[in-house]
Amino acid sequence: MPSHSGLFTIIERAARKAAPRLRRDFNEVQQLQVSRKGPADFVSMADQRAEQTLFEELSKARPDWGFLMEERGEVAGDPSKPRFIIDPLDGTTNFLHGIPHFAISIAVEEPMPNGKREITTALVYQPLTDESFWAEKGRGAWLQDQRLRVSSRRELTESVIATGIPFMGHGDFAEWTRIFGAIAPQVAGIRRLGSAALDLAWVAAGRFDGYWESKLNLWDAAAGLLLVKEAGGFVTDFRGGDRSFDRSEYLAAADGLHSKLHKLLAGALR
Repeated sequence: MPSHSGLFTIIERAARKAAPRLRRDFNEVQQLQVSRKGPADFVSMADQRAEQTLFEELSKARPDWGFLMEERGEVAGDPSKPRFIIDPLDGTTNFLHGIPHFAISIAVEEPMPNGKREITTALVYQPLTDESFWAEKGRGAWLQDQRLRVSSRRELTESVIATGIPFMGHGDFAEWTRIFGAIAPQVAGIRRLGSAALDLAWVAAGRFDGYWESKLNLWDAAAGLLLVKEAGGFVTDFRGGDRSFDRSEYLAAADGLHSKLHKLLAGALR
């Protein structure tokens, strides 16, 4: 059994405290109070309650840390200290339609001596399956106590690739269509399951062989990116650089496949 840091124990305890209410709300999804906050972008009482629980639990444990949250936005803390990046319910649309594929995503972003900030701890927790995908920088990626490694497949023809598809008010349809047209004929399958956090966790676990998506928010991808990296995978922007967060572009896969996917993607975007 891998040893957890004290910080990770705090994070997982907070997620597990928020999870039972999410499970209850999911089972009563037709009775949820739902409001619109934008085109096809729903926020539910379940979302808000989960975020409040996470905020309260993590604030008690680390009162001087900042937060970046999907619903509440940014809560300032001591700028010299880490901050929590939280998506309390990644896969809200799935949740509201009774599709059992969603997760709580929590990442810790720490200030580095060079002035940059870096994700150092990550948890993607699926409340329905009780799967806890977690990683700490330099200590690997794990599913509960099982070490995770990215897929060993090296041929596109054997690979299943995950993505997100643009929808009303979100994403670049023309760009996505070009990339899809380049990648789809070369691979065994493409999947769109509706939770970026779980997509990336599944890449780390070798369930998906690769993943691409753009126009994600930081809270959608922060935890998943560390999972992929600690599982031995590569994450870049669409240009092959390390500015995924800045450009909101994510291409994730094992080493051999990443270069092949990047070549197809780059060709589509010329």
